[in-house]
Amino acid sequence: MIDVKNQMRIHSFETLGAVDGPGIRFVIFTQGCNLRCKYCQNRDTWDGRSGTIYDIKDVVKKIERYTAYIQNGGGITVSGGEPLLQPDALITLFKEMKKRNIKVAVDTSGNLPITDKIKEVIELTDLFLLDIKCINDKICKDLVGFSNKYELEFAKYLSDNGKEMWIRQVLIPGFTDKEEDLLELKKFIDSLKTVTKVEILPYHNLGKFKWEELHVPYEFENVRVPTNDEVKRAKQILGI
Repeated sequence: MIDVKNQMRIHSFETLGAVDGPGIRFVIFTQGCNLRCKYCQNRDTWDGRSGTIYDIKDVVKKIERYTAYIQNGGGITVSGGEPLLQPDALITLFKEMKKRNIKVAVDTSGNLPITDKIKEVIELTDLFLLDIKCINDKICKDLVGFSNKYELEFAKYLSDNGKEMWIRQVLIPGFTDKEEDLLELKKFIDSLKTVTKVEILPYHNLGKFKWEELHVPYEFENVRVPTNDEVKRAKQILGI
């Protein structure tokens, strides 16, 4: 039985991450996800009963070894899976990071109800990397199995409460590249007060082997990666 306040299920660590927030990051990939993204690059993180259970105090010790690298403009990023499925553990971990003056980022879909515990996580977090699956709700449901209602509400809550966020959009030809949807996304982003960066992440199939290792059919077998021109066009529409 896991002690939800003092332990967390973790898939893996990345000790010197450079793409999951500003500066050099110690990245924690949590185990367990509530979405079922057809293009998921971390398919092996879905099962919330799997992964390795770590004591928070041991995670803190791991992070402390890299303090010299991550304190100057960097920090830790908790990704997944979906880290907000383990709010009690995040609260414990983030309080320890505050004691050490280490900045905290959370990479999330935001696609879950905002409970009191999640509000506490939000309060303790310095930066959110918010993955908008698709502004078009019908396409979002097809892509990930759920409406975008919660994630849009999550973005609004962050904005209303002064929490910095980066908005990320995976560009998938035939799904998230429609001009009208990108324009709607831009309109939504413009309505938020605390967005400091918008990123287009081109779809790729580098995680396909993880589906194959699990003997699960890869759902995007026939979906191509976007061209450089398509990525450029999407950025132009979003004004980035």
